[in-house]
Amino acid sequence: MASPVDVDARIAANHRLSDAYNILEIEAPAIARQTRPGQFVMVKRALGREPLLRRPFSVFEILRNARGAVTGLSLLSKQVGAVTRDIFLAEPGERIRCLGPLGTPFSVVGPPAHAWMVAGGVGLAPFATLAEALHASGVDTTLFYGGRSSEDLYRVPLFERLGVRVVLTTEDGTRGEAGRVTAPLQRELATAGDRPVMVYACGPTPMMRAVAGLAAGADRPVQVSLEPVMGCGLGGCYSCVVRILDGGARFVRACLEGPVFEGNRVSWADLT
Repeated sequence: MASPVDVDARIAANHRLSDAYNILEIEAPAIARQTRPGQFVMVKRALGREPLLRRPFSVFEILRNARGAVTGLSLLSKQVGAVTRDIFLAEPGERIRCLGPLGTPFSVVGPPAHAWMVAGGVGLAPFATLAEALHASGVDTTLFYGGRSSEDLYRVPLFERLGVRVVLTTEDGTRGEAGRVTAPLQRELATAGDRPVMVYACGPTPMMRAVAGLAAGADRPVQVSLEPVMGCGLGGCYSCVVRILDGGARFVRACLEGPVFEGNRVSWADLT
């Protein structure tokens, strides 16, 4: 993979989807051209008082102009603290520091395998680029997408335009099937027969742990994109170590060896 690029990028647009979610478009073609599905960037915004450390965001979309040339990338964000609030409030024309692409990407399957993506809330973020890659490879793809309510589900038409079958769930029943996203996944795993299926998951840790368990029980491989706290994104600070079970136990850096891991190798008991 190519070396990460550190750029002072212009914010092209900020689409505020609700009081909590937004999609930030950044003019960073040097990063976008190198980005593979599942990789992330580290960003920070200058506000008079800059945060000491950047924060990680999965690359949501690779942006292109009318001629198809890559112009930048977008980030799907949810307000959960001071940094994500700064990102939510950013205005077009402002500058943002952006370092990337970073991390180990998804392994993209090809036909005749089927791809089942399981996303919880903002865990949708790494799946737009993955869906595009799967579509280009002619892979039959399903997105199981869940949230607490309809206010947590966004950009469904983007996936439908790529030929993705979308299965929606909300815990309060305001959109799609009522319940958790693991319920339809479990049903379809039980009836998958001998079809080759690769499961991909990103979202809250309990959800990913459940997905990994369901996939293992159905003898299906699963890749998970973990979201631990990261300080540098380059492997130097060791703030994002994850315990991996690999003929024993060892600690690896989610920013470097991850954020994508085989779900059956993650020591879920060590994650909160």
